[in-house]
Amino acid sequence: MIKRIVKMTFRPDGLQTFLQEVFEESKHQIRAFPGCQHMELLQCTDDPNTLFTLSLWDDEAALERYRQSELFQRTWARTKTLFARRAEAWTVHLIDGPTSGK
Repeated sequence: MIKRIVKMTFRPDGLQTFLQEVFEESKHQIRAFPGCQHMELLQCTDDPNTLFTLSLWDDEAALERYRQSELFQRTWARTKTLFARRAEAWTVHLIDGPTSGK
């Protein structure tokens, strides 16, 4: 399993558009996408215009299938027009944690 963290900083006028028109419309489809085990949206406590998605995927191939999908292409095209800064993304795997058995 891999985790994907995406940091998105929105223009002040873009945040509500993203939440109400983009995320609300796509969140159930993303969560139901084959290979997606979990997806959540987080908000930075220091900057409310900065959001993070944290998603868990079966493997990198599942994440790549999502990234090549029409759902991702449509959602990302709408999302990136609302940014104040370019998004940052990381794909990581668990080394140690309560569920890692270490």
